[in-house]
Amino acid sequence: MDSVRGGRGRLGTNARNKGKDMAPDDHMLLTHLLFSNAVDYWHDVDHNDGMNARDFYVEDATFFNLRGREAIHQFYLWRKERGARTVRHLMSNFRARLEGDGTAHTECVMLLYAADGEPVLPSAPPIQIADQIDELVLCDDGRWRFRARRFVNIFKGDIPTTVPPPEWYARYNPVPADG
Repeated sequence: MDSVRGGRGRLGTNARNKGKDMAPDDHMLLTHLLFSNAVDYWHDVDHNDGMNARDFYVEDATFFNLRGREAIHQFYLWRKERGARTVRHLMSNFRARLEGDGTAHTECVMLLYAADGEPVLPSAPPIQIADQIDELVLCDDGRWRFRARRFVNIFKGDIPTTVPPPEWYARYNPVPADG
């Protein structure tokens, strides 16, 4: 199990020491592990209102324009307090680039289906299609955690994504919009 998590055993050692020079089978396994981590994150957001989302981040992580695990947690609390929101995050074209220092960079296409209210809701196209770009760190406990997550919008629909009002950000040390 430790080698599957990536922190100890063959995959963890290779991720820390070899990075780009990993054997193809190890690279494939670690790519799948990082993909599974991203799937688990969005599953928590989609089915548990993101109440465990902060556990997927390092302490000083950035998520879009938020800095730190507590700010990320407060965002998901705010989102939940808004009322019922049905959401599904789908990922495609997942790619991983592994570095030799226990870091990884991943990129995928994220499709967001979302609307306020309880299911069953009318079907509609995704409200957002974006490149999701993540930087991850292999932590001492063997878990890969996000150091940074950002989105580059490719398509946006008419239904807005959930973004807190400007006054909310003043409490949670936001990253400047251009950074």
